[in-house]
Amino acid sequence: MTDYQNSDDLRSVPAFVALAPVEANAFLAFNHAVERKDGLIPPKYRELISLAVALTTQCAYCLDVHTAQAAKAGATREEVAEAALIAAAVRAGGTLGHALLAQRLFERHQGETTG
Repeated sequence: MTDYQNSDDLRSVPAFVALAPVEANAFLAFNHAVERKDGLIPPKYRELISLAVALTTQCAYCLDVHTAQAAKAGATREEVAEAALIAAAVRAGGTLGHALLAQRLFERHQGETTG
């Protein structure tokens, strides 16, 4: 492991929470609420969604936690692969959407400099 992202860092969460307890506990309460087991979305699908988001945000800690939780919830390697490719396609779609916005903004700003 490198000096940067290391799964051992997760052990320091309690000390980090102590540095900003109000904010950290609010975050943790929210996190626990969305990880609940009794929601309409079953745990396996919650973990596959979480894993797809972790892939797009590129959070190594989230990848570690949600890959383990997805396996524990019964996800297969094939489901993890499909979730990853869905995330990649959505991320690429977002890039295309922002490219269209950039084109429109470019036209607006180009008009400001030539008008």
